[in-house]
Amino acid sequence: MSELKRSWLESANVPDTDFPLNNLPYGVFSVDDGDMRCGVALGDRIIDATGLEAAGHLRADADADVLDAPYWNDFMELGPAAWSAYRVALTAMLAEDASDGVQDIITTYSVPMAAATLHMPFRVAEYTDFYAGRHHATNVGTMFRGAENALPPNWLHIPIGYNGRASSVVVSGTDVHRPWGQLKAPDSEAPVFAPSKRFDIELEMGAIVGQPSDRPLTVDEACEHIFGYVLLNDWSARDIQAWEYQPLGPFQAKATATTISPWIVTAEALAPFRTATPAREKPLLPHLADTTPMNHDIALSVSLNDETIAETNANELYYSAAQQLAHHTTSGCPMRAGDLLGSGTISGPEKHQRGSLLELSWGGKEPIETDSGPRSFIEDGDTLALHGSAHGNGYRIGFGHCVGTVLAAAEDPFAH
Repeated sequence: MSELKRSWLESANVPDTDFPLNNLPYGVFSVDDGDMRCGVALGDRIIDATGLEAAGHLRADADADVLDAPYWNDFMELGPAAWSAYRVALTAMLAEDASDGVQDIITTYSVPMAAATLHMPFRVAEYTDFYAGRHHATNVGTMFRGAENALPPNWLHIPIGYNGRASSVVVSGTDVHRPWGQLKAPDSEAPVFAPSKRFDIELEMGAIVGQPSDRPLTVDEACEHIFGYVLLNDWSARDIQAWEYQPLGPFQAKATATTISPWIVTAEALAPFRTATPAREKPLLPHLADTTPMNHDIALSVSLNDETIAETNANELYYSAAQQLAHHTTSGCPMRAGDLLGSGTISGPEKHQRGSLLELSWGGKEPIETDSGPRSFIEDGDTLALHGSAHGNGYRIGFGHCVGTVLAAAEDPFAH
């Protein structure tokens, strides 16, 4: 198991920080009414990467400023060699043996995390959401089609996905209004237009594509193209989804919002925690077959109004992010730096490991008891949060929280 890398910033060395020197996740921040700037989290501070670059203390590219905009996309496009070199140089400046002069520079170009506002860390080019968690797919399929037909015939052969809305991806802390939509109860003759009554969350990981491509990628190439990861909450209106999804899949039920955590945890930081995908029931075709462990051992949980209601692990994903990306490119589909791939809901085999209220309440038939009262689905005013961390020897790699509060539906947009 990998060891803690010690920093001269003592808050980075405490075991319960999300942001030790081993992590160094990338985000975007502002202080008071100042400009948005690229930053790196370390302990209880944010390193001003934009300021370091402008002053010439740490540059990712000798010929251009790539951190002078409020997103990390330009940095991503430099490629894996530049990502690694920047991380090495930044680690040296933050390590416990850094000189007093270097420490003074970092102190000048950093701010307390508590004083900062966090923003979207990258521009989302496109957003695709997958269905790569077997326990979730089995649970949902059992609810709607019965246990004998839970998984569709293609599920064990390809990572199933759909194209979502990049425009609706928001950063943690953004409130979400309950959506309006067309609903139809099973015993009704006609649909009605009303606020969703079965609003839900999905506990997912999001993989960020850091390199463009315009040809099919092997799984190994796809792995090299992934810049980093975020926690991802795919807000889902289950009643809207039930009425609309035949025959083309989710649409408006998934378009309200997708919340991501504010820090991009790099693939390099998570490398020590790579693990194999679950055992294959059927062998994958060669272009998708596992070549090396590409899943991650990341403990995940969901809280409702600060009470934990589910716990699972990212290692439950049947298809790794690299396999999802490789499959996405097989048709020649161009990928861009900043593409976001949602994993699909991550659930485990036990009830307390289910990553959505749809599963936890078994479609609303078995409400769960919480400190806020029984819940089948989200009620107005509820705050849902996703948490995740990978655990090393005396340290953890965290993502920061992925939080959203559900507000009542806006007034009827078509009322006169």
